[in-house]
Amino acid sequence: MSKTKIKILVMTVALTLFMSGNATAQGMPTYDNTNFISLVKQLLESGKQTAQMIKSVKFLKDAKEAIEKVSSVVEQLRAVEEIGQNNQHLINVMQNDVQDILNSPYIKPDEVSRVVQSFDAIVQNSLDTVDFIDEVLSSDYLKMSDAERAEILKAKEMESKQMISNITTKTKRYRDIISFRKMQDKVNNRETEY
Repeated sequence: MSKTKIKILVMTVALTLFMSGNATAQGMPTYDNTNFISLVKQLLESGKQTAQMIKSVKFLKDAKEAIEKVSSVVEQLRAVEEIGQNNQHLINVMQNDVQDILNSPYIKPDEVSRVVQSFDAIVQNSLDTVDFIDEVLSSDYLKMSDAERAEILKAKEMESKQMISNITTKTKRYRDIISFRKMQDKVNNRETEY
């Protein structure tokens, strides 16, 4: 509401109150100018305070929206950072653990392709996730809001965590197979001391 409208409203209310609250003496209204001026001043001050409160509410609303937007961006950054760390972990596993598994003499030649395929699916999913995230972050992606974008990234972060769990399980399983075959080989090939 503009200041002019507030002043007109205050003046109207003041005149109404003044006219309804006056006393009569021998049929003629009498006015108390001091009370009227005081009332108008109070109403004007109240109008100013109301206008200030409206500004404060708008400022707080804008600040809340800004905080929510920043919070959403921080959430997005955390999700992307987590996905990046998980992909780095995947690369490390592929470079070290999977290479060790494939080089082990206890993995049979016909098993190598199965080992590669089982890890390949996880790697492909990881690459698809990175491409998808790049698309979500670099464009308006169907004109989604920051909150919607953060929700998608959170879902991808959960998928990334599941990928780490899967690759850890697969790596452990193959290491257990190698360990078992190594122990079996030792048992089968030990020399008897009779």
